[in-house]
Amino acid sequence: MIGVDIGTTSTKAVLYEENGTVVASANIGYPLYTPSADIAEQDPEEIFTAVLQAVQQVIQQSKTETSRILFVSFSTAMHSVIPVDEAGAPLMRCLTWADNRSVKWADKLKQELGGHEIYLRTGTPIHPMSPLTKILWLRHERPDIFNRTRKFISIKEYIFFKLFGKYIVDHSIASATGLMNLENLDWDAEALQIAGITPEHLSSLVSTTFILHGLAPEYANRMGLLASTPFVIGASDGVLSNLGVGAIDPGVVAVTIGTSGAIRTVVDKPRTDPKGRIFCYALTEKHWVIGGAVNNGGVIFRWVRDEIAASEVETAKRLGISSYEVLTKIAERVPPGSNGLLFHPYLSGERAPLWNPNARGSFFGLTLHHQKEHMIRAVLEGVIYNLYTVLLAMEEQIGRPLQIQATGGFARSPLWRQMLADIFDQTVVIPESFESSCLGAVVLGLYALGRIDSFNHVSSMIGETYEHTPNRDNSAIYKELLPIYIRISRKLEEDYQAIADFQRNHLTGNI
Repeated sequence: MIGVDIGTTSTKAVLYEENGTVVASANIGYPLYTPSADIAEQDPEEIFTAVLQAVQQVIQQSKTETSRILFVSFSTAMHSVIPVDEAGAPLMRCLTWADNRSVKWADKLKQELGGHEIYLRTGTPIHPMSPLTKILWLRHERPDIFNRTRKFISIKEYIFFKLFGKYIVDHSIASATGLMNLENLDWDAEALQIAGITPEHLSSLVSTTFILHGLAPEYANRMGLLASTPFVIGASDGVLSNLGVGAIDPGVVAVTIGTSGAIRTVVDKPRTDPKGRIFCYALTEKHWVIGGAVNNGGVIFRWVRDEIAASEVETAKRLGISSYEVLTKIAERVPPGSNGLLFHPYLSGERAPLWNPNARGSFFGLTLHHQKEHMIRAVLEGVIYNLYTVLLAMEEQIGRPLQIQATGGFARSPLWRQMLADIFDQTVVIPESFESSCLGAVVLGLYALGRIDSFNHVSSMIGETYEHTPNRDNSAIYKELLPIYIRISRKLEEDYQAIADFQRNHLTGNI
């Protein structure tokens, strides 16, 4: 079985035996084009080539006979938009979730065009990440492109059109567009009207278990597959990550921190939040994932390394160890709560729980007593505080979680794992799963092909787990600080707007 995960900066492919054993893996990187603070684009052809190469590599590495490949199943990052012409050629690069050019239209949609009601029906918070706001931006600010567009598609739709000549989109990716009605699993008429498009501008909707046959021979040869190999359309990376770590039962919450971060749980029917703080995306018709994604995860730790910790990076080089390991050791010397220093990690705006692209980062509580190590620990704590505030919104829907599963690059750090347990005041379980979204994709593929009848089968494929229990003294300190942390971001909403406007005006030279 091959699971493919198309991400923001790379595409991964993992070849599994049916019992979950990893046979081979490949990771093909590509640029994220960010010529300005608001632009974040990908080249669709670079990603398509990466998909072909990643699949080819795992087959070559494993020396697997092509007839033994049961299927290929897909996981993909959400919220991408590519306008394509009559021939299916892109009219511009792919707009990723991180592209913020539609910020003005997201605000207009929220304030004047009934955006909250659209959110309640579609499950996608009103934010520049949303394809609905991106299409609004194209319609009003790039009419030269908008008027020539035959289809508005995601990167996965682009891949499948190239491979099979069909425009189809799974319910999972569609549920993250702000354009699909969650109750009837069809395009939402009012959302389309606001975007200025018709259903003909979008792909045909199919379930996440939809199977395609008849792979284009040219690409079958390039990947080393038979043209008859089944392709499962799959779902989005977020919902498949939950599946891949086994966080699919009621009350089990998955926390993922990579470059960005997310916290999610599975429910049995669509649910949205009256306050608009959490998303609701499809896994299958009977499995829905609610939660929130944050912009600011491990990328914040990288910022600390690059901008604050030059001497520590040099120390790490001399010792021949990871610079992150040195920074973590420094943070361990500081008591929980960083002696009252709080950090709001909004260095790239924020999605959940604020859904505010204008949010900006800050240290609060600085005194002459504080040193660099306090700032380093406060940054790590701030990332977890932020995820905890998303959990608070989720708890209004699901109650207190029964279990928390944690994955992502941060899970390699014992300090961050313990910090998560202490701030959340709950035991945290870390599954030893390899590329959870790829594993989730192949479990979904097994389900689609009828080889398993329940997602609970994933528990036999995950392997060992590790546990961290909360330190009650640490948890008590964090309980004192969290209300302060939450109040600050609420009070600064107008100031976030003002400073973001100032930065945009000065960065673009419009002084």
